[in-house]
Amino acid sequence: MGRAGGRDGSAAWSAGRSLPDGDDKMPAAPRRSPLLLGIGEATAVRCGPEVSAPDGVEAQTCVIAQGEETWARVYYRNTTGEPLDAALTLMGPGDRTVRTRCAPEGDDEPETCETPRGHTRGAPSGNAGYTAVAEFARPGGNGELLLRAGSNTAPGSGG
Repeated sequence: MGRAGGRDGSAAWSAGRSLPDGDDKMPAAPRRSPLLLGIGEATAVRCGPEVSAPDGVEAQTCVIAQGEETWARVYYRNTTGEPLDAALTLMGPGDRTVRTRCAPEGDDEPETCETPRGHTRGAPSGNAGYTAVAEFARPGGNGELLLRAGSNTAPGSGG
């Protein structure tokens, strides 16, 4: 008999097995495996396009909302061979802005950087009204801007 359910399939098997003749006991209700997670809170993710610079930086910036929290995340890869300066900015309703410094090493590995999570403001429709921008530059106070990646404009903002 094939097994389904938990790791060893015992919960699904015990709930679906036939009862012996004359046994009027109800089969045990299937138990939830401690290894299975619940669905949890809905998550809304809105990402801009994947963009790349000729100098070797690739990035995609997203705004994420889960429950009552909203934050920004940038997925990036730095193939320049040198560490870069980078910043990720989340802009929200009421001119609220959160900025985080990122530290892209020049090791060609995919990485992420996130702003801190904050209480979602505005409409309860997830991440509407929020935008995010990541900027990558050569090190130094006046470093050359290599790439700017955005989550695009907020829905209904006209552009």
